[in-house]
Amino acid sequence: MSLLSSGLFFATCPKGLEYLLRDELIAIGASDVREALAGAHFSGTLETAYRACLWSRLASRILLPLAEFDAADDDALYRGVQEIDWSRHLAAHATFAVDAGTAMSKLTHSQFIGLRVKDAVVDQFRQRDGTRPGIDTDEPDIRINVRLRRDRATLSLDLAGSPLHRRGWREVQGEAPLKENLAAAMLLRARWPEVYAAGGALLDPMCGSGTLLIEGALMAADVAPGLRREYFGFLGWQQHDIALWRGLLDEARQRAETGLRGLRSVFFGSDADPRMVQTAKRNAQEAGVAGFFTLDRQDMTHAAPPAGGDYGLVITNPPYGERLGERAEMPKLYRALGDTLRNRFSGWRAAVLAGDVELGRAMQLHADKRYVLYNGALETVLLTFDLGKREEAPREPKPLSAGAQMLKNRLEKNLKHLRKRLTREAIHCWRAYDQDLPEYAAAIDVYGATNGDDHLHIQEYRAPADVPADIARLRLREIARVAGEVLGVPRERIAIKTRERGKGGSKYGQLDQRNEFIEVEEGGLKFLVNLTDYLDTGLFLDHRLVRAKVRELAKGKSFLNLFAYTATASVHAAAGGAVETTSVDLSATYLEWASRNLALNGFSGARHRLMQFDALDFLQRDRGHYGLIFVDPPTFSNSKRAEDFDVQRDHVKLLDACNERLTRDGVIVFSNNFRRFKLERAELEQRYEIEDWTVPSIPFDFARRADIHGCWLLRRRKPDAGINPWDSARIKK
Repeated sequence: MSLLSSGLFFATCPKGLEYLLRDELIAIGASDVREALAGAHFSGTLETAYRACLWSRLASRILLPLAEFDAADDDALYRGVQEIDWSRHLAAHATFAVDAGTAMSKLTHSQFIGLRVKDAVVDQFRQRDGTRPGIDTDEPDIRINVRLRRDRATLSLDLAGSPLHRRGWREVQGEAPLKENLAAAMLLRARWPEVYAAGGALLDPMCGSGTLLIEGALMAADVAPGLRREYFGFLGWQQHDIALWRGLLDEARQRAETGLRGLRSVFFGSDADPRMVQTAKRNAQEAGVAGFFTLDRQDMTHAAPPAGGDYGLVITNPPYGERLGERAEMPKLYRALGDTLRNRFSGWRAAVLAGDVELGRAMQLHADKRYVLYNGALETVLLTFDLGKREEAPREPKPLSAGAQMLKNRLEKNLKHLRKRLTREAIHCWRAYDQDLPEYAAAIDVYGATNGDDHLHIQEYRAPADVPADIARLRLREIARVAGEVLGVPRERIAIKTRERGKGGSKYGQLDQRNEFIEVEEGGLKFLVNLTDYLDTGLFLDHRLVRAKVRELAKGKSFLNLFAYTATASVHAAAGGAVETTSVDLSATYLEWASRNLALNGFSGARHRLMQFDALDFLQRDRGHYGLIFVDPPTFSNSKRAEDFDVQRDHVKLLDACNERLTRDGVIVFSNNFRRFKLERAELEQRYEIEDWTVPSIPFDFARRADIHGCWLLRRRKPDAGINPWDSARIKK
C-alpha cells in the first residue's frame, strides 16, 4: 500500500501545449491545476498521478516533487539530497538514474549535478547498512529528476520513467518522426474529436510513419495512450500501489475493447515514399488499429476525399526544408498542398504544421487559427482552416451606417495626418484611433509585423451607461470592419478585446490561449507581441519615447528594469550600450517572453540577467549598484506571492529603495499609467532632483491621451555644505 494519500505533482510538456495539458489534467480528475512554462502543476492522489501517466496524451513526464532547497554549491546540493530518506523510495538492491538540468545558477554543469545527486543517494545507503543501489540509465526502478534554477534545487521522482510520448506501439520510424504528444496536440487544436463525432474522416496526405493517423484512431477509440507501455517509473518504487495500478489497467483495457469495437474505418493515409507506407502499416498493426486504416503510395497532389467522404479533417506535417539546399524547394511544396486542399477538400477542415509562417503563407489559404508549437527544439506554427464551400459570387457588403461612415471619415483623416511622419520616423507600431468619436469607444493600434503584414489590436472602452449592450456590440463590429477597410487588414489579422458585463460591473471577457506571436520592429530592434492571449500585447505603444530615452541614457551603465514585463526596455538599454542588464518580474511567463525578446536581438548570456522576484523584495536582497534604473509599476497589484502594492501609496518607498541601489551619478526613470497619480514631489525633492518628463514622453499618435502615463527622471540631490541628505535622514531616524 502506498504511503502517499495525496500530494502536489508537476506534468511536463513541450512548450505551446500548456493550456491543452491543463484542460486534459482537469478532465482526468486533477485539482488545483495551473499551467506553467512547459508544463502544469496539479494536486491529487496517487490514483490521479497514475491516471495522468496512463491517460495523458500531451504530457512528457509526471513528476512528484520530494524537496526544494537552496543549492548554491555542490555541498549544499549534496546535503539537501541526503536529508531525504531514500529507503522510503528505493530498495537497497534496486537501481536508479538521475536526470539533471540547471538554469541561471552557480552550478552550471548538469552532468556534475547528476553525479553529485547520485553520490548523495549511494552514500546514504552505504552509511546505513553497507549496501548500495545500482545505476541503470535505461529502465531504472526509480528515476530522480533534479532541476536547479537561480541556485534553488527542486528534487522529484519521475513517475513516468521514460517520456510519455513513447506509447509502446512504434516499431519503426522515419527520419524526422513526429512525437506522439505533439501529434495529439495537433489533433486537439484541429478539433478532431468534434469532427469524428460528426461522422467525419481523418486523412493525412503525407503520413510518414503514421503518427497522426494512429493517434487520431486511438483518441477516437478511447484507448489510453499508455496502455501498451511496459515500463513506468513507479513500477519499482517502494510506495507503488500494485492493486491500484492493476485496477486502472483493467478499466483502461475494458474502455479500449469497447472503443475499438465501435471504431469506424475512416482513417486514410498516403505517402510518396513506399517505405514510409510500409512503416505506417507496421506501426498501425502494432497499435492494434491497422484494420481501420487505408494506406496507399501516392503523391500529395493526388490526394482526394475517400468515396462517400463529404466531410472530415485533413491533417499533415510536411517537411520544413531544414537541410541545406532543401529550403528553396519548400514554398513550391506548400503551394501545391494549398492548391490540393482548396480544389479537392471543399467543406472539410484542415490542419498543417508548417516550418514557419512564411511556408504557411505559401499555401495561399486564410487560416482561422495559428498556434506556435515546438517540434523538439524547432519552433513551428500549426495552421487550421475551414475549407468552406466556395460561393459562386462574393456577397456584396452591407452599406455602412451613418455612424460607421463618420468613423471611416475620421480614421481616414487620422491616417492622412499620421502617415508621412510614421514613414519618416520608421514607426511600425502606432495608435490609429483613440475614442475620437464618443459613440465608437475603442482604441485601434496597428502592429506592423517584420514580414510585411499589418495586424490590428482593437480594445473596447466602457460604453456610456445609456448605450444598450446590443448597440455597443454592433458598434464594435463596425469598428472592426471600418478599421480593416481603411487600414487594409483582413479580418483574420484583427484582434478584438471586448468588455462584458458581469458581477461587479464591466470587465474584460475570457482571453484566448492561442500562443501566437508576431515579430515587430521598433527603433531597429525586434520584439514579439501577442495580440490575443493577454490583456496587454507585450509592447506598450505609449512608452515608445520612454524606451528611446532609456536607450539614450544607458551607454556605459549597469541597467536595472523593475516590473520588467517583457523586457522591451532592457533590449533598448542593451542596444544603447548598457554594460549589463537585469530584468526583474514576478511572472515566469513574462520572463520567458523577455528572454525571447533579448535573444531575438542578440542579447544573451550572463550580462543579461532575468530575475523572478517581487520588485521590492529584489531591491532588499540585491547588493548590486546601477547607473540607470527603469521603474514602471502597475497601478495596483495583489499577487499571492508578494505584498499588496498601490502605486500612489507606495511609490515613495519604492523610489527610495531604488536609490539604495543607484550609483551616485545614476538616474531613475519612473513612469506609470495611473491617470490620477500625484507625485509626492515635496517629500521626494528633499532627496532628488526631479525632472518632469511627461510631456516629451507622449508620442504624437497619443496626442488625444496626453494623460495616458506620467514620466519623471530622478537623480540624487547633490548634498549642501558637505552633508549627504541620506545621511541626515538616517540621523533623524
